[in-house]
Amino acid sequence: MTKFRIGLSTGVLAVSMSVSAADTNEGNWVSWRGPLQNGVSLESYEGYEFNPEPLWTDSIAGRGTPVIFNGRLYSWGYRGSGSEVMEVLQAREEKTGKVIWERETQDFMSDTAYSRYTLGAPTVDPATGNIFLMNTYGEVYCLNPDGETIWYHSLVERFGRLTFPNGRAGSVVVDGDIAIVRGVTSYWGADGPARDRFFGLDKNSGELLWSSTPGVGPPYLKDSSFSTPFLATVDGRRVFYAGTGCGNIVCVNVGDGTPLWRFQVSKGGVNASPVVYKDRVICIHGAENMDTTETGRLFAFRFPTELDEKLGEVEEGQGGAPKLPADTELWRYTFEQFNCSPLVVDGKVYQMDKTGLMLCVDAETGKVLWELKLANEQLFASPAYADGKLYVTTSPGELIIIDVTGAEPKILHDIKLEGNCYGSAMICSGRVYVHTSEKLYAFEIKNTGIKWAKAPEVERPAPGAPAKLLPVPADVLITPGSSQTITLRTLDAAGNHIGTVDSAEWATFIPPTAKVKSTMDASFKGNTISAEENAKESAGAWKATSGGLTGILRGRVSKNLPYFQDFEAFELPEEHAVDKVKFGHPPLPWIGARLKWDIRELDGNKVLAKTLDSVLFQRGLTFIGAPGQKNYTVQADVMTDGSRRIKSVVGLINQRYIIALVGNSNVLEVSSNHEHFHKTVPFPITANQWYTLKTRVDVAADGSGVVRAKAWKKGEPEPEAWTIEAEHKHAYSTGAPGVYGFAPQAQKRVFIDNLSVTPNE
Repeated sequence: MTKFRIGLSTGVLAVSMSVSAADTNEGNWVSWRGPLQNGVSLESYEGYEFNPEPLWTDSIAGRGTPVIFNGRLYSWGYRGSGSEVMEVLQAREEKTGKVIWERETQDFMSDTAYSRYTLGAPTVDPATGNIFLMNTYGEVYCLNPDGETIWYHSLVERFGRLTFPNGRAGSVVVDGDIAIVRGVTSYWGADGPARDRFFGLDKNSGELLWSSTPGVGPPYLKDSSFSTPFLATVDGRRVFYAGTGCGNIVCVNVGDGTPLWRFQVSKGGVNASPVVYKDRVICIHGAENMDTTETGRLFAFRFPTELDEKLGEVEEGQGGAPKLPADTELWRYTFEQFNCSPLVVDGKVYQMDKTGLMLCVDAETGKVLWELKLANEQLFASPAYADGKLYVTTSPGELIIIDVTGAEPKILHDIKLEGNCYGSAMICSGRVYVHTSEKLYAFEIKNTGIKWAKAPEVERPAPGAPAKLLPVPADVLITPGSSQTITLRTLDAAGNHIGTVDSAEWATFIPPTAKVKSTMDASFKGNTISAEENAKESAGAWKATSGGLTGILRGRVSKNLPYFQDFEAFELPEEHAVDKVKFGHPPLPWIGARLKWDIRELDGNKVLAKTLDSVLFQRGLTFIGAPGQKNYTVQADVMTDGSRRIKSVVGLINQRYIIALVGNSNVLEVSSNHEHFHKTVPFPITANQWYTLKTRVDVAADGSGVVRAKAWKKGEPEPEAWTIEAEHKHAYSTGAPGVYGFAPQAQKRVFIDNLSVTPNE
């Protein structure tokens, strides 16, 4: 294990704010938890008087927190029902609430349930005024102040982000020129196993700078954390602290994504966002503790202030970052809360538990100073603070204002709102904004003057000597006949960005720990990587070397259309530990395929088979192309194992629609998010019977579309008519092709063979 120095060293530690200059805090609240990253406002008021009657409201549902920059309010809500549910990012006039522009996005292929949308917040970059948003289904947008898209990523289709019924999204965090997003992903190679990962993107171009896997193991019981990273400067490098779905608080280098350390606290996920007070990280979780049988704890631990560049050994078989020792913990209080984050001000921690009980705790000792029952439950919203008062939104739908300047709390206002409150209150320029599941509210703090305290300046480390290269983008996706130019940035040993180099020598690279020894069927000329017209479907890594500096690039070659795969060329070198069947692995460039599918022999043919090894992957979405593809037909032979009573679901993915034979229901189904767009026709399905499934999507000029599919017994003539034609008012215009399998409780396999993707005629 690495030895860390724990303690506060003058000149070594500087806790940063989320904005780069104090004046951007005056009249602005640019990110979820405000200028200090902990829910504390820098405002104070002369002649304070809160008006319990709202200045204005708007009837749009939301479960997150709005933000403000330069006179504009950016709010994220949702509206509509059924197949017309849309998440909506709106830019409003701060004074009136009038909508200036809005952008709608639509759920696709997620398993988000019960309209659990917009659990997060937009973020504004003060340096550019650009707005960043990661929506519930893994799309990341960078928009300019006029609402125009600067860049965009579909994390589900590009990096294998998984979705979960809880719908947690979280917030993009911007630090300097880097935008940080997160999610549970299952990609390829070393990033194939489902893990909680963080991604650093160039905020101006959207290019991937790094991905980081600081935790250990898969998220516990599908616990997809949306803990928002807390930024700081420590030991000459920019870092962030965040919770993970595997029960850790982690520290990661912002510049290059290096996992620095982790502190294991629970068997379940840490969904709350940590805060920093002096030399310690403070957070909460609601799962079973690692070291006791008790559930939940509010805790503080001292973080390292000197970080070795050589991180040393991690726990054998665990992976992730080095683990801090248990005696790093300073205090704890058994207290259950899954999502609501702590607030720290003036040496006091304010935290609500899941039953709606508010605690005030001494940040130094963990001693409880007082408690106050505010509601019968609290799910998500975190408290906010300004000028001696807490602004608490509760799940039942209340805004409660509490004076905390005395020894005991004093409730000043308890305002009943329409709908439930899952987002935190936001305080800016003498106004308080609250989003409920029914409305967006603006309240006024009447005053005779507002003062803004100066936020501490961000300490930006001075770069040292060049120590390594960072290829940008760090992961490429090219097709035969295409190319991409790589920029080579130089970093110092602490991950700080310095500049660029013009050229390097490139060589294929296979990590010594790689389970699959593969290379990418491509070549370099200068810093440009290209794939020949006949390049094979492949994936691999490259090492760039320049002047003694090195860096690693990962990449995939995805085939152009038409595409055909019958799996006959694959070897079956491994033996399954349970059923002893010989098997091989799917094409490496397929996203998230290795742990969801294998290739095995069935009735004399090699076929793709759904794995049953992990309940986490009982729902298997796997993409075989690029997110921007469109106007294609997907066809394959498909079959479900089972009996008359127990069968699974097998299908294809076409342009963000899942077209599937649902065995237990005996239907042919077209769906995207199953809760909202879901259409079926009867189709009798016999277990262990092969069927041919064919589908295409046709989109009209007005944005509407029709998903067409037909199914028939393999070997019989193809029917002329489509078995189902599902109309969709808001059709998806692009999307990667893929395969789909759902084995409830990982009981019965599904099989796919003779897969083809061809351009529409």
